[in-house]
Amino acid sequence: MSPIPPSAHPDLLPGAGERGASRALRAVGEACLVLMPLAMWLANRSAPLMLGLAAAAFLGAALLTGPAAAIAARLRRLLAAMPAPIVAAFLAWALVSIGWSHRPPSSLQAWGELVLPVVLALAIAVSGQWRPAPRLLRALALAIIVAAALVMVELASGLSQRAALGTGKMMAFVFNRPAIVLLLLAVPTVHGLWSRPAGWPDRALAALLAAVVLVFVFRSESEAAKLGALVLMLCWTLAALAPRLALAATALAFVLTMALAPVLGPMAERLVPSFVLDRLDVMSARARIDIWDSFGEVARARPIAGAGFGTSATMHEHEVAAEVSAAHRTLLGVGHPHDMPLQAWAETGAIGAGLLTLAGLLLLAGLRRRPAPELAPRLALFAAAFAIAAVGHGAWQGWWIAALGAAILWFGSDATIDAAPRQGDHHG
Repeated sequence: MSPIPPSAHPDLLPGAGERGASRALRAVGEACLVLMPLAMWLANRSAPLMLGLAAAAFLGAALLTGPAAAIAARLRRLLAAMPAPIVAAFLAWALVSIGWSHRPPSSLQAWGELVLPVVLALAIAVSGQWRPAPRLLRALALAIIVAAALVMVELASGLSQRAALGTGKMMAFVFNRPAIVLLLLAVPTVHGLWSRPAGWPDRALAALLAAVVLVFVFRSESEAAKLGALVLMLCWTLAALAPRLALAATALAFVLTMALAPVLGPMAERLVPSFVLDRLDVMSARARIDIWDSFGEVARARPIAGAGFGTSATMHEHEVAAEVSAAHRTLLGVGHPHDMPLQAWAETGAIGAGLLTLAGLLLLAGLRRRPAPELAPRLALFAAAFAIAAVGHGAWQGWWIAALGAAILWFGSDATIDAAPRQGDHHG
């Protein structure tokens, strides 16, 4: 009986097992990124976990299909491109500033929570294994729609599902994080589906996704997500019609917001009429202004180097609290300033805030070379994310950084370095 030639059974060919394992790992990584919206519905801080599982899978696939030197080469090229060196400089300065924190272990933990999602997103980008094929964009669109529908059902039923399962906090604000994450992920998904040449089915799905996410955001209790959605739509529309004007306006608003953060509280008190504050009571507008006053005094007391990275969580215990007026000292215990630029100033001073401003400007400068259809969604994502960060949560929270990293990855070419096209990338 003659032996069966290996070519008759591809699985017996040298390296076939590695290729099969690589495909399986790649599928796992893709599934983790696609399922992030549903994971955030189940557990509203789970974005870093999903990003980490995806990074491990993609790196494993990369090591099975090529030398580690190729990954290292892609990493060097990515880190050499602006604004990566400036972001790295900020992370280094933030680490140095822990030296004058009143609680170095807690500050180091906060620094790790910031850095870990950044590293994970970089790992996916340099693996060469990630490319948001149309089938994945469709799957993500469906995952976002299902997650949004599940949350709206919970909100309408008074969280009866969670009560029945006995899981999670029985408060509607637990869905604020999913609202923000779904809004961010919807941007590259809508753009990717709408801009495909396949025709109306993908565009219909993109339109349905946009409608569902907007309804969900405005049904949620997240005022930050609502502001982000309004800025997103305005910026996307303006950038599509007048890209240079939109880019210049975004850059100016970004710089002014970063520069004026230490005096944000006093400015808001003088410039925002009382009747507006009364109408915005649901946003706790007056409380936010009082918080901005408190942390603004910290920023002005330590204008160059700040109070140390990660100190906002217990700023009321920092020695700088003695330099804050008695009327504003109490609110230093709220956990964070509810304003990312102000938190950067209070913790890392003008040096840290300046580095972040420079990184943002370099990122915006890199968008100038893009045609309007490609610039508009990216600029809108930048503007919406900055608007959310300027009024919302703590600046360095891991779920937030992971969501930003995932949204960038879903744009594809911006975050994929020398990833060879694979079968299925251009077909349904």
